[in-house]
Order: sequence, then C-alpha cells, then structure tokens
Amino acid sequence: MGAVGTSGTLTLAAAPIGRAEDASERLRGALGAADIIAAEDTRRLRRLTAELGVTTAARIVSYYDANERARAAELVEELREGRDVLVITDAGLPGVSDPGYRLVTAAIEAEVPVTVLPGPSAVTTALVVSGLPSDRFCFEGFLPRKAGERASRLAALAAEPRTMVFFEAPHRLTAALEAMAGALGADRPAAVCRELTKTYEEVRRGPLGELAAWSSGGVRGEITVVVGGAPERTGPADLDALADEVERRVTDGTARKDAIGEVAREYRVPKRELYDAVIARKTR
Repeated sequence: MGAVGTSGTLTLAAAPIGRAEDASERLRGALGAADIIAAEDTRRLRRLTAELGVTTAARIVSYYDANERARAAELVEELREGRDVLVITDAGLPGVSDPGYRLVTAAIEAEVPVTVLPGPSAVTTALVVSGLPSDRFCFEGFLPRKAGERASRLAALAAEPRTMVFFEAPHRLTAALEAMAGALGADRPAAVCRELTKTYEEVRRGPLGELAAWSSGGVRGEITVVVGGAPERTGPADLDALADEVERRVTDGTARKDAIGEVAREYRVPKRELYDAVIARKTR
C-alpha cells in the first residue's frame, strides 16, 4: 500500500494470452501485493491466481466495458487515498481492445503514478509468427460489425503500406475476410492466427481469398488476423491503361463508379485522377 500522504500507483498488468506458465514472476508478486485488483472477469482472475499459486488479500472489483467509465472514477479516488490498484484483463495488456484507457487518462489527470507490468500480447505474437513484414505495422482492433461500416473502414485502409493486425470474433471471421478480400484484393497475403500459445494453436497463411474460403467451414477460438500492407508502386501510374481496366470491368457488368473505386484501390492511385482519365477517354 502507498505511504501515508501519498497516492497509490496504478499498474496495468499483462495477463497470459493462453498458458498460465507464461506469467512473469513480477505478475505473481504484483497480484499478491496489490490493495485493489480491477479485473475484466473476476472469475478468470481467480482461476489465474489459483493456477499461479498466488494468494491475494486484495479487494477484487469488476472492470469491464459496461462499467469502465463509472469504475474509473471510483478507482482514481482509491489511488488518491494511497491504495495501489492493479488492472488486469482476460488476456494481454489492458487498454488494447480491452478496458484501461479511460482509467489511465483519469489517473494521469489526477497526477497519480501509472506504470506497466509488461508481458504477453496477441498483437505482437501474431505479427511475428505471421511471416509478414514486422518492421512497420498498425493495430486496427475489431472491424465494425455492420457491413457498410466495415467496408468503409477497409476502403480507408486499401492503400495502407504497413502490415495490419486485427482482432475478430470466430463467428464473424468469414465475413471479415471476404470484406478484406474485396477491399484489399483477394491476393493480398495474410495470416489467421488461432488460439495463440494454447494447445491447439494454429496459424493459417495465404491470400485473403483463400483464407476466406477456408474459414467458411467454421473456425473456433481466439482469432487474430494479420494482413500485409499495400504493395509499393514502382513508378508513375499509367492512367490510360488503368482507364482501360475500368472499361473492361464496366463491360463485365460492374458499375462505372464502383469500377473506378476498385481499380484506384488495387493500383493505389488517387480516385479523382483515375476518374478524370476515364472521363477524358469518353470525350475523345
């Protein structure tokens, strides 16, 4: 517990993403020493402490999406009164697609010390095992559930040059992969990482189109998807050639507006420039 007259410390603790034995000695010590433990799922926390052989005298409170805002205010008051608070989610680091961000922000505003107990992360684990470039990457979390919003998000990422990491629910995986294939290209390299570090860990690598077909048979478990970035253009775009490609797709039945959008994304050219080239050909 913090010394009298001083605030406590907020600790964000990384939990194992699969195997309890991946927990660090620091995590064991911190669980035993905390005054308050804010857990995303209190039942999972008790199971983890049992597996680690840790006895804790901490007051355990729930801290999940629905109560994050109200609970953050309560925990900051506890910190101000000198009590040490440890935040732990079901797996990985708090704040990464899990509760934690609001509490950290509130603690910083209250001038309460904040520290991190590092450890496992599904984001970096999937990234390095995917076989895709890892020197530059971005984390996109979960895609929107609604098809239209999901398509808009992916369209904005079509020209992203960095490797992208996503979380996805197993029952939405096929729809997400199909949407990715449509927006980013069916040939875009990717990897679906399932049950990382667990007994039935599986990493399936291949083009997005093939992965979408594979997943349609049903996939279970915790899912992380890694997608290669857009390939770099090696020289200036041949807009006349791309305008021909647009016209070929229109002849095949695609609406001109959609064909322009598809070609612009696939070849990483500004949509307006391609539109102007298509219109110029029609007026010749």
